[in-house]
Amino acid sequence: MNQLDLKGRSAVVTGGAQGIGLAIVKRLLASGAKVRIWDRDDRLLAGAVAALGGAVTGDAIDVTDPAAVERGAKSALEVLARIDVLVNNAGIAGMNKPTLDYPVEEWERVLRVNLTSQFLCCRAIAPHMVRQRYGRIVNLASIAGKEGNPNAVAYSASKAGVIALTKSLGKELAQSGVLVNCVTPAAARTAIFDQMTEQHIQFMLSKIPMARFVTVDEIAALVCWLASEDCAFSTGAVFDISGGRATY
Repeated sequence: MNQLDLKGRSAVVTGGAQGIGLAIVKRLLASGAKVRIWDRDDRLLAGAVAALGGAVTGDAIDVTDPAAVERGAKSALEVLARIDVLVNNAGIAGMNKPTLDYPVEEWERVLRVNLTSQFLCCRAIAPHMVRQRYGRIVNLASIAGKEGNPNAVAYSASKAGVIALTKSLGKELAQSGVLVNCVTPAAARTAIFDQMTEQHIQFMLSKIPMARFVTVDEIAALVCWLASEDCAFSTGAVFDISGGRATY
């Protein structure tokens, strides 16, 4: 594992108790950062904090709840003293259903978890970064947000929204010392697959020229570079990690 220099830095990672989020937490720790995990699953959160040890703390936060996010930001600052890195990772797949049959309630749920939560977390934490004249925000989008996956309209639209959120906020904060970028992975084999049909999983695999799914550690390596000082002249940008699937 290549080591990045994140010594003295403090990070908040949403949805950090499993899957891609947990891999990101481990990579940040290996590079010297202190990490606070936000996750709404109390059991998974407690297990992750216990397993990872002293440089990690946790907070049970529902990132779709504005009041909970504000409380979480205040608590993180009390524990960490400063927040240098925000990784907006929490997300869900939602139903696999044709757009014309897609339930309105499910559409709203997926957009709330995948998109509105990132807006809320940025709104709560970015002001602190601006005041300290330093910050790195990394948003997890998806290749689906660039290409649109059939039978996954809410997921695809929410991730397209993450890309636009990243570009807008990146431009707004470009001279503040706070950089905002996003990554667009192809699918990784995590618990999110449990929400998908086998047909949809095979469709995603068929689109990847490298003929395999990305690993969580590969995503974590890219995210952690974007969270470091080495990333100094990229903001409002989209970084593909798609095994050759991305066409633009």
